[in-house]
Amino acid sequence: MKTTHENYLKAIYHLSPSETYLVATSAIAEQLTLSKSSATEVAQELAVEGFVDYHRYQGVRLTAKGKKKALQIIRSHRLWEVFLVEKLGFNWDEVHELAEELEHIRNEKFIDSLEAFLAYPKRDPHGDPIPTKSGKLPLIPLRTLSDMKVGERGVLTQVEVDSEEFLQLLDKKKIAIGTLIEVCSIESFDDSISIQLDHRIVHLSNKAASYLKLANEY
Repeated sequence: MKTTHENYLKAIYHLSPSETYLVATSAIAEQLTLSKSSATEVAQELAVEGFVDYHRYQGVRLTAKGKKKALQIIRSHRLWEVFLVEKLGFNWDEVHELAEELEHIRNEKFIDSLEAFLAYPKRDPHGDPIPTKSGKLPLIPLRTLSDMKVGERGVLTQVEVDSEEFLQLLDKKKIAIGTLIEVCSIESFDDSISIQLDHRIVHLSNKAASYLKLANEY
């Protein structure tokens, strides 16, 4: 399968709030920096191959075959991120673009061996769950920090945005996966939030807090 096609399937998966949702080809074009005509052409090609259902003027959704393939690519991407951080010493803000290239290695035995070498990790460095080989995606109930109330606490488990700038901001504030966070105060003016980390108080915008997902304390 072409790299463009794999990226297309992954984009549909990430843009779909449900399995029945039709993703507009214009939204996929914007995410992948394609022309609208190219996005439509790829959708039609993938439909012929049985990876998507394409509805003219409405959008596309993944078939069972397409979802399986998308999860295989996501599994590969997240395993590579773990490898780059744990084995090669990259920072978590440096690995996304590299993993975007490495995820397209199509040797299934190689990816299985990579997973075994890494001792079957459950989550990538940003806390995103790693799909199993069979395509199952383990889910843990999470709460968004921006939705929590004063006095509530939890463990940072997932960072929804993996842009370099945001991850560097978290590094600067010494916020990492596994950090215990307690909400201290919320400003009524702009919903900015003050949180306690160990014995430190850190201030975050509402936007930043909306990207942080917490689980109950271990």
